[in-house]
Amino acid sequence: MRALIVLLGPTAVGKTALSLDLCRRFGGEILSADSRQIYRGMDIGTAKATPAEQAQARHHLIDIRNPDQTLTVAEYQALAYGTIDALHAHGRVPFLVGGTALYLRAVTLGLRIPEVPPNPALRAELEGILATDGLEPLVAQLRALDPAGAAVIDLRNPRRVLRALEIVRMTGRSKVELEGAEPPPYAILQIGLTRPRASLHARIDARVDAMMAEGLVEETRRLLAHYDPALPALSSLGYREMGAMLRGELSMADAVARIKTETHRFVRNQATSFRKMEGVAWFDLDAVGAEAVMARVAAFLQ
Repeated sequence: MRALIVLLGPTAVGKTALSLDLCRRFGGEILSADSRQIYRGMDIGTAKATPAEQAQARHHLIDIRNPDQTLTVAEYQALAYGTIDALHAHGRVPFLVGGTALYLRAVTLGLRIPEVPPNPALRAELEGILATDGLEPLVAQLRALDPAGAAVIDLRNPRRVLRALEIVRMTGRSKVELEGAEPPPYAILQIGLTRPRASLHARIDARVDAMMAEGLVEETRRLLAHYDPALPALSSLGYREMGAMLRGELSMADAVARIKTETHRFVRNQATSFRKMEGVAWFDLDAVGAEAVMARVAAFLQ
C-alpha cells in the first residue's frame, strides 16, 4: 500500500514530538507542510525541528529557499509528490506534517494549481495600489474581473488577492476555472491534533518564551542584516515583532506579548482552515494522549 500519513494541527499542539515518535515506530520520514520552514536561517522563529530532532528522523522540504526567494504552491506540490514517491520506492513511510492548510490540501487533494508565473511589473503595479490605497480597490477590481474567484478566496489576505488578480489579468480566465483536483494515488490517513484552547494558549506562551531564550532576537538581527524587512518571510509572525523591537518601535516586553497574542489569533485562523478539510480524524491530545494516535496509524498500516 502506498500510504501517506498526514499529521496536521495548530501551532504548538505537539506535532513535532509526535511525528518523531511515529517515524521511529513505523520507519518513516517527515515532509514539512509549513510555509515558513522552507526558509533557510529562519529556525527559531518557525519552530523548525532542531538538529537533534532532525537526527532522529529525516526531514524534507525545509531549508529549500532563502528568505528573499519564492516557492509557489505548485512547486511545493511537485516537490512533495517527488519526495513521497522516492520514500515509497525505498520502503519508507512518508509523514506529511504541518499547519499550512493550503500545502496540505495541495498534496492530499491533488489540487490543480494555475501555472501562471509571477509578473514582476504587474505585481509592482498592484502592490503600489495596495500601499497607496489599501486592499479595497484591489478587491473591487477582482470582483469585477473574476467574481467566481472573489467568491472563494480570503479577501482579507492581500497575497491571495494579488495572486488572483495576476492570474485573471495575465490569462483572461478565472482562477476557479483554471483550478480543480486530481487525487494522488496514495492511501491517505489524515490525523488532526487538537487541545483545549486554554491548554493550547499556555503551550504557545511557553514556546514564545523558549524562543526568546534560544535567541530569537539574535536570529532576527542576523536576518535583517542581509534581507529587506518588508519581505513576506520577514514580515511573518515573530520576526515582524522582533524587527519592530530592534527598530525601537516596541519594547522587548511589548514585542513578546504581541507575539503571544498574535499567535493565539493565528491558531484560530488555522482552525477555520482545518474545518474546511474533509476526512480528518481528530484527536484531543490532552484527553486521549499520543498512544491513541499510534494505535490509529498502526491499524491503518496493517
